Amino acid sequence: MCPSTTAAGPALAGDSKIGTLKSKLIQAAKEKNTSTAVTEGGGTDTDNGANRDNPTAEYEHLINVQTVKQRPITHRLQPELSSHYSPHILGFKEYERLYADSINDPSEFFGKRARQFLNWFKDFNQVFIADPHTGNPSLDNNAWFLSGQLNACYNCVDRHALETPDKIAIICETDEPSQGYSLTYAELLGQVCQLAQVLRYSMGVHKGDTVAVYMPMIPQTIIALLAITRIGVIHSVIFAGFSCNSLRDRINDADSRVVITTDETKRGGKTVETKRIVDDALRETPSVRQVLVYKRTNNPRVPHQSPRDLEWEEELRKYRGYCPCEPVDSEHPLFLLYTSGSTGIPKGVQHGTAGYLLSALLTMRYTFDTHREDVFFTAGDIGWITGHTYVVYGPLLYGCTTLVYEGTPAYPTYSRYWDIIDRHRATQFYVAPTALRLLKRAGDSFTEGYSLQSLRVLGSVGEPIAAEVWEWYSEKIGKNELPIIDTYWQTESGAHMITPLAGGVTPMKPGSAGFPFMGIEPCILDPSTGLELTLPLVQGVLAVKRGWPSFARTIWKDHDRFLDTYLRPYPGYYFTGDGAARDKDGYIWILGRVDDVVNISGHRLSTAEIESAVLGDSIVTECAVVGFSDDLTGQAVAAFVVLKNKSSWFTVSEEELRDIKNHLVSAVRKDIGPFAAPKLIVLVDDLPKTRSGKIMRRILRKILAGESDQLGDVSTLSNPGVVRHLIDSVRL
Repeated sequence: MCPSTTAAGPALAGDSKIGTLKSKLIQAAKEKNTSTAVTEGGGTDTDNGANRDNPTAEYEHLINVQTVKQRPITHRLQPELSSHYSPHILGFKEYERLYADSINDPSEFFGKRARQFLNWFKDFNQVFIADPHTGNPSLDNNAWFLSGQLNACYNCVDRHALETPDKIAIICETDEPSQGYSLTYAELLGQVCQLAQVLRYSMGVHKGDTVAVYMPMIPQTIIALLAITRIGVIHSVIFAGFSCNSLRDRINDADSRVVITTDETKRGGKTVETKRIVDDALRETPSVRQVLVYKRTNNPRVPHQSPRDLEWEEELRKYRGYCPCEPVDSEHPLFLLYTSGSTGIPKGVQHGTAGYLLSALLTMRYTFDTHREDVFFTAGDIGWITGHTYVVYGPLLYGCTTLVYEGTPAYPTYSRYWDIIDRHRATQFYVAPTALRLLKRAGDSFTEGYSLQSLRVLGSVGEPIAAEVWEWYSEKIGKNELPIIDTYWQTESGAHMITPLAGGVTPMKPGSAGFPFMGIEPCILDPSTGLELTLPLVQGVLAVKRGWPSFARTIWKDHDRFLDTYLRPYPGYYFTGDGAARDKDGYIWILGRVDDVVNISGHRLSTAEIESAVLGDSIVTECAVVGFSDDLTGQAVAAFVVLKNKSSWFTVSEEELRDIKNHLVSAVRKDIGPFAAPKLIVLVDDLPKTRSGKIMRRILRKILAGESDQLGDVSTLSNPGVVRHLIDSVRL
């Protein structure tokens, strides 16, 4: 049961000669099906002699994982859906047919659905720009639904408010369990229109401007995004866990004229001084004219700078509850979302409007088998792409109810998610494996006493889910009845790329991302040669062969960097930066980053950016940051640090050494944010370097992984004697 070897999908299983790959890649997948970096230089050499007696030995983790069929869920249907429920895709064969259609005739496939599922002010006259060599959707000139005009806010709000004004659009679950509330589509439309007028008339924001949004997970954040798009403005959402320095850099790069924020944030029973962070950042943001502040806590001690600062409720009262949408071109930028890159300078990934909206809607429909009667609960932050697509745009485009949760999975108890699901009758639950590992570790007692019978689909996002966590999720939360949809996608992709499909479609393999979504043509490349590895049981670099509607259009004001990062490493392909494997049945397994990016709790962070924060401290002369495996967060950060005047540190006490390490951790927290703080700081005399001065981070990763006996020939280092010192330092 897998797509064919034609353009319609991955390769079939077969009896073929199986090459073997470097031990790092193999061992990573054997140990955990979680994100582990491929070795530097690629990690896919062919072994001409090893394992000839048992050629599949190294692929045991891809061969012996049994498929799990999806069970019927008709007994879990809510009453308003049960009378007319039918899955959107009727089985795996229909998926194969739809997938083949999307690859073989993308103009017909996506053009038909764009007209069916989106409302247009002006119809488009061309579905996509074709690559002149292949005729497929172009990667370097990716553009869809040319000359069409529409508005994202109209598609998310107006059309549903006109048809079902009293339907609940947003359920807000605040940090404190007793303070939640909901908004209907009519109420949402009214507040969005009022805020749109505040932006246009009170704050002078015009079509094409960018507005920075630095807010927690509350409905007002969604209202802000929709109001911005309503008037043809571009939103740049900045995760509210970022420090003032990171906020400053993103505001300046996007040239944002307005910032929308809150007085304070509530999370996990704690109060965060959000406005103070904004005020600190704005000392070095010359473009910002005004700040709009929503009073989340109403703390009178939060500073107010008149006339720059405006108060949300006071401004909304000035305007009526309706204003028209601004039609924008299909390719008009919808939002910027900053993501880490290997250079350490955040990239403003720019997404278009129509293509992104269509992919968000289609993945809602097909991946999660979503229906308009559903209550969709994504436990992800709007400051990351997960929240953009599956808290805001996907659910509201579809016209169902989105559940917005402000707090953490552990406050006030480890039962909080399950309580929310039961009280609000959530039908889909989408969460990162980090949260599941935390809840599994807390103990099964916290799941007891909860029905969870409203759920039809469980989802996973941010990193591959380990088999033991998959099994716990299935048994304790899904009662071994529900599909687990382990989605693979990225900020750059905008929506799911490789994923199982709910509704009884995809037989699941715990730990595998499954098969490609419609329009995505993935392949696995040999990292050294760039050649496609077409046989089953291969591992290499994951790439994509053609454009698709929600693929990022560029990096904000730096298209050459976009090409250098994504399209030039392997000409003719989109380079995902991840390693992957394909098993004998065609299932794709994601093996983690192959570049200098770490994935912590599903959040991609540049090692160079963290190194820069450490090197900014006056006591540091050199630093190398790498990721290492962590049971809770998937990966954690380790910083190897060489201090200035290092000879004087030999005589300090253990307490003083701890103070130094805490000081360096604080430097990262201040410069980037708490989520980027190193879990391990190793003070060393020197770093392993080539004779040209390049730091060999591969050696550091192997030492942390306990693979000191697999370092290879270190005699070519300029300082080979440092290796023993590094091993001893890590052991200490």
